[in-house]
Amino acid sequence: MSGTEEPLVEADRLAAELDHADPPTLLDVRWRLAGPPGRDDYAAGHLPGAVFVDLDTDLCGPPGAAGRHPLPDPAALQAALRAAGVRAGHPVVVYDGGDGMAAARAWWTLRWAGHRPVRLLHGGFPAWVAAGLPVSTEVPAPVPGDVPVRPGELPVLDTGAAAALAAADSGVLLDVRAAARYRGEAEPVDPVAGHVPGAVNLPAGGYVEPDGRFPAAAVLRDRFAAAGVSDAAPVGAYCGSGVTAAQAVLALHLAGRPDAALYVGSWSNWVADPSRPVATGG
Repeated sequence: MSGTEEPLVEADRLAAELDHADPPTLLDVRWRLAGPPGRDDYAAGHLPGAVFVDLDTDLCGPPGAAGRHPLPDPAALQAALRAAGVRAGHPVVVYDGGDGMAAARAWWTLRWAGHRPVRLLHGGFPAWVAAGLPVSTEVPAPVPGDVPVRPGELPVLDTGAAAALAAADSGVLLDVRAAARYRGEAEPVDPVAGHVPGAVNLPAGGYVEPDGRFPAAAVLRDRFAAAGVSDAAPVGAYCGSGVTAAQAVLALHLAGRPDAALYVGSWSNWVADPSRPVATGG
């Protein structure tokens, strides 16, 4: 990976790029699973020129049987991205509050939609502030963009239960939730505890640091290999609703597996159908 297809950008490099005549488009996607809304954080201060994009309403479809954060309607996504000033072929940088989850899902969504030049600010908003870089409360009025949304550039496992089961049978299906949720001992969000039969548990701490930064590629390769991920076998990932798992897919890209598939609906989609099998234990 090189150039604008490199998934990560450090704060100092981004600051230099923003001084150019035609800087990257900045999307602030700060979000918390249990709230409060990320827009409040944006209003309190954001990267100069950044436009707020709501993960729940702009980058995902309405919650339901497809999951809590399902794929967006392509036309609705295109309208939201154009309103935020995203232009065809023009670099985009996304950032969140530092844990990297919402930004990873935004990165994945834009890539899935066919927009290749998108990167994640490594370390998010806290990294920018820690570098002593400027913060603004001014809300920009972006010139509407012209980005086309062409879904399907990145692979998904949302073709029904058979796709997830096949991924577990023919390769490695990573369940990146906490171990207690995987084992079926606790489920704080969804109505059923457990995991997809055949899935392997690799909680997020195995591929991302507590501050949302990623280890070196060689470290990631070793950690994924320890979970059974090989160079040849297919690999997919899921979590509760497809946000944390998007971060796992980004980590797999960094480790040299750009073919990694995301089960977008994840566990919230799996348990929406009571006929689907549920495994428990380690």
